[in-house]
Amino acid sequence: MEPVVAAKKVLASQFPNCDAALLGGSIARGEGTKTSDLDIIIFDSSLSSAYRESFIANGWPVEVFVHNFTSYKDFFASDCKRGRPSLPQLVTEGIVLKDIKGIIPAIKKEAQQLLEKGPEPWTKEMIQQKLYFITDVLDDYIGATKREDELFIANHLADLVHEFILRMNNCWTGQSKWFMKTLKRYDERFAAEFVSVFEQFYKTGEKEKVIVFVNGILDKYGGRLFEGFCIGKVEK
Repeated sequence: MEPVVAAKKVLASQFPNCDAALLGGSIARGEGTKTSDLDIIIFDSSLSSAYRESFIANGWPVEVFVHNFTSYKDFFASDCKRGRPSLPQLVTEGIVLKDIKGIIPAIKKEAQQLLEKGPEPWTKEMIQQKLYFITDVLDDYIGATKREDELFIANHLADLVHEFILRMNNCWTGQSKWFMKTLKRYDERFAAEFVSVFEQFYKTGEKEKVIVFVNGILDKYGGRLFEGFCIGKVEK
């Protein structure tokens, strides 16, 4: 069954009284694969709280994100704070399935404005924390001698650097398949270098290019941080 048809059947059978709905995700972007599901955002003014649910319907795996007209705003705000715009992205790219009150254009505009504005800036204290944690994990990576340790330290280091460089440049972050998409939106050349240095490590075990790459990023934002870092200390 075609995805839009299948999604509308889900609405008719399980959410017949909702006010509005969108089909988002990879299907809406035209990037669907054989494992893609239907991401459906539901707006229902009668609900007391938001929820998320997964099920199979009409031959499709379905994920529904069900909101009232207050809860989606709370999720928008939390996404901006964490720097990963899951719901605004779904809403912005979504295909309209239903809109009996004509509210979708306003919600889409709200989501688009948030995406364009970027995530909530980090405080000076948060930047210091992130520099310290990257320094600490980089030292673990440099000192590791077992391949099994190196692999997973490298994974953690890549996640930290990905988040840091994007947030320091007012860009949204992303996980899984959004990891590279968000890096490329920031800077395609940087993204290519990022892949290259980590790929060489995973293929050969050679760590030097990763070390130079990460140190270069740290240097750009004040350098490695260990001496003098403090968190949570209460002065007497």
